[in-house]
Amino acid sequence: MTALASPAPVALLDDVAVVTIGRNEGERFRRCLQSILPSCPHVAYVDSGSTDGSAEFARAQGTEVVVLGTGTPFTAARARNAGLERVLAEMPGAAFIQFVDGDCEIEDGWLAEARAYLSAHPDVAAVFGRRRERFPDASIYNLICDLEWQVPAGKALYCGGDAMFRVEALRQVGGYRPDLIAGEEPELCVRLRQQGWSIQSLGSPMTLHDAAMTRFSQWWRRSMRAGYAFAQGAHIHGAPRERHWVREARRGLIWGLGLPAAILGGALVTPWALLLFGIYPAQVARLYLRRRADEPSALRISAFQVLGKLPEALGQLRFWWNHFTRREAHLIEYK
Repeated sequence: MTALASPAPVALLDDVAVVTIGRNEGERFRRCLQSILPSCPHVAYVDSGSTDGSAEFARAQGTEVVVLGTGTPFTAARARNAGLERVLAEMPGAAFIQFVDGDCEIEDGWLAEARAYLSAHPDVAAVFGRRRERFPDASIYNLICDLEWQVPAGKALYCGGDAMFRVEALRQVGGYRPDLIAGEEPELCVRLRQQGWSIQSLGSPMTLHDAAMTRFSQWWRRSMRAGYAFAQGAHIHGAPRERHWVREARRGLIWGLGLPAAILGGALVTPWALLLFGIYPAQVARLYLRRRADEPSALRISAFQVLGKLPEALGQLRFWWNHFTRREAHLIEYK
């Protein structure tokens, strides 16, 4: 594959390729690609039905472009598999693949650091670093994302969408499950760990992410997507000993559905039962007191953490409805 970028890539990254995916990310994708090309010549962009010229921009930079067909629902997992297939066809000697979402920029030095770590630790399937929000102060929703990305250095259960993988490990487990509309990276990591591989957080800067969330409705849909992922993940890998996302799914159902239903049911007997809704502000206070005193917007974040259980529960109901009715799942997009 070729890339019209300078300076020329260093030999250190000759066995590294990058797969980036996107859908109507506009300027965010342009920044993403421009952050990759100076240090890595082997790039594939997978486009999921964009109408903003992203594919044309990528081609103009000399980047390999894969445009997904519309016969099958778009998923990030499907896009990453397609990118992986293309990049390995063009670069069969690739040993490491960095996946990055099209709304992210790769930090200087990350590719070399990740590649060096994987080379020195043959038992590690994937490494990731610190993903930061580009504009954490633009909205409370962006700030929530920024805090979510904070993962300490050390062995981890799973990674997110941005991570560098060992090609050998991906081949062993068959890549991502293309039918998952969310939570595809943790599910992949479960299968990798079951094969004896480990996942490592390096803790160093990896990517800048632009969530671009300014509306409550965006946060609501993103939380629904998380609930969908919890339910599907628990359904696939919830049995002992993995118990993947069982606790997260249970919490969402209890706080977002079970308790409200029980309180409203009790109110049919006595209106005093409505006082039990006081458990929610009490939970907000408990979470607030557990946070660091200097954490920005700690009270609001605690409130959104509790409120988020409602859309999470709705997302879980959506998964089970699709599952039992055998309906085809579609992306829950928030931007």
